[in-house]
Amino acid sequence: MSIKQEYKKLKELINQHIYNYHTLDKPTISDLKYDKLFDQLLMIEEENPSLVTPDSPSQRAGSAPLDKFKKAKHRMPMLSLQNSYSPDDIHAFDERIKKFLGSDKPVSYMCEPKLDGLALELVYEKGILTQALTRGDGVTGEDVTLNVKTIKSIPLKLSSPKPPEIFEIRGEVVMHKNDFLKLNEKQLAEGHETFANPRNAAAGTLRQLDSKVAASRPLKFYGYAPGFLENIKFKNHQSFLKKADAFKVPNLLNYKIKKSPLLRFCKSAEEIVQHYYFIESIREQLDFEIDGMVIKVDDYQLQEELGFIARSPRWASAAKYKPSQETTLINEIIIQVGRTGALTPVAIMEPVKVGGVTITHATLHNESEIERKDVRIGDTVVVQRAGDVIPEVVEVVTKKRPKTSKPFKFPKKCPVCKTNAVKSEDEAVYRCSNNVCPAIIKESLKHFVSKKAMNIDKLGEKIIESFWDAKLISNYSDIYLLSKEQILTLDRQGEKSADNIIKSIDNSRNPDLAKFIYSLGIRFVGEQTAKSLAKYYGNIQDFLNAKEDDLLQISDIGPKVTTSISNSLKNQKFVAEINKIINNGVKIKSVSSKNTSKKLAGLKIVVTGSFENLGRNEIKNMIELSGGSSPSSVSKNTDYVLAGEAAGSKLEKAEKLNVPVLDWEKFEALLKG
Repeated sequence: MSIKQEYKKLKELINQHIYNYHTLDKPTISDLKYDKLFDQLLMIEEENPSLVTPDSPSQRAGSAPLDKFKKAKHRMPMLSLQNSYSPDDIHAFDERIKKFLGSDKPVSYMCEPKLDGLALELVYEKGILTQALTRGDGVTGEDVTLNVKTIKSIPLKLSSPKPPEIFEIRGEVVMHKNDFLKLNEKQLAEGHETFANPRNAAAGTLRQLDSKVAASRPLKFYGYAPGFLENIKFKNHQSFLKKADAFKVPNLLNYKIKKSPLLRFCKSAEEIVQHYYFIESIREQLDFEIDGMVIKVDDYQLQEELGFIARSPRWASAAKYKPSQETTLINEIIIQVGRTGALTPVAIMEPVKVGGVTITHATLHNESEIERKDVRIGDTVVVQRAGDVIPEVVEVVTKKRPKTSKPFKFPKKCPVCKTNAVKSEDEAVYRCSNNVCPAIIKESLKHFVSKKAMNIDKLGEKIIESFWDAKLISNYSDIYLLSKEQILTLDRQGEKSADNIIKSIDNSRNPDLAKFIYSLGIRFVGEQTAKSLAKYYGNIQDFLNAKEDDLLQISDIGPKVTTSISNSLKNQKFVAEINKIINNGVKIKSVSSKNTSKKLAGLKIVVTGSFENLGRNEIKNMIELSGGSSPSSVSKNTDYVLAGEAAGSKLEKAEKLNVPVLDWEKFEALLKG
């Protein structure tokens, strides 16, 4: 193969990986492998400059924007950073800077974590957020403004009496680790596929065509660099971040862990290396994922003097961390059956410590993923914690594969009830087609008792498992027939524990209609859909008599959800089980459209911020049912402001106008009179 052919092939391979990462949000190789390929490309180009073409990955950043979004050009290119993986590279970077500047004088640097999310540019014109663009190919990005406006931490207006004509700030959209876990729990509960890691969840959310979906997911934004600026100048990076902070644009300037700042002002390569190791040591404790540390020349005049090289600024570098990976042996591949019937392959492995956590199981996702990676029982594999959260198999070490190895055959029947598994055209997942499969019922029981469903807080997953194994419960209605004497027959269940379980069950006997509908585990019916159904039908009997034509009249319920609900309600065993629950002493609250109380008669209460168990529309409905009203804005005529988490400008205005502010406890007290 000639050098020209090798170069062409390498270009095509790297461009495909760029597309997988930046456009599809589905990387197929690790950052380390990608960087090795890229270094190989740069080496060929350096030795053969005549081969360099405009379509080379070295001449651009990211990948082409998706056609489904409107495209827009950046006023200034959004470029990528050069990557390194060792302290030696950090010293070499410092030496290159000094050499270019022609001086041995120390250079001051700002060092900050390299967030693992989706790059975004916010454009403020005269203080108003007018546009939000993804990186795209570095020159042209995707206009995701509508979705970005749903991110609560991003101000729609800069906090400044005299904002600059144009203020662009670039940063990263991320999803915090805990929020990611909660989102995946919700995805499972609603019968959707889960996300592999927080970055994919953030990127997938930002690229939703429906901004309502984006609004329902907990995205965060952290600014880290200026874009184009007009009518405003900064001396250095520190002053820029301070101004961003004053404008109330989120950034990491004041973020601390172990009482130490994440951002550090360094005056030597040694100081940079120290901070590099410090960030790595506290990486697991951060709220968000990072994959390295960014080193920037702090002085903006020096940045301008240093300039750029092709696709990267000469004045910045990314010192990456190697992914937390280890090798281990797959002893077995089992198939788990979830609440929606999804058959998920799981690798059972020799215990191995990855990123400080011992793991023995790793998801293999689905049949296609097993075939793509050719994972087999007995294989030695490389495993990592995807996004430092979910253990996954990265690749197979084929050199260590046993000679007797055979490809894994994905079962076409449910491993529990032996019913045929089916796969729809628009899914990669096989599902058990038996609604009364024991595995589905057992997982459904765990959902039924969960906090956002029936909220039987003393019946955790392990207790449900023990009750199931002892054959004390086999469906929802059995829970409401449990006696203290039955519970005491189980291991590790004493008098107090049994009393607490019975009390917890009794406390759940009068649920809201929305929570009850959600607890039933109908596929695609999440919390919001359950609320819409409850509001539309008002009581459980009308819901059980729901017809497809009626369901389609509900604004946020589409054909797929309608079919799922309709099929469930046509299932006689399903409806019979609901009636059993009612007969066993569960009284489901109906939703009334008429005022049921006059406790808040005449009061104007503005609701702002978020609340743990209820949405703002539900709270407004409670106010109206109690005789009050809930205007959308605060004025001198407002009686109260009910403020939840992340309350914004309405809370500020209330404080300026001396309007009384309520927390949830005070609001409940007001309701009770």
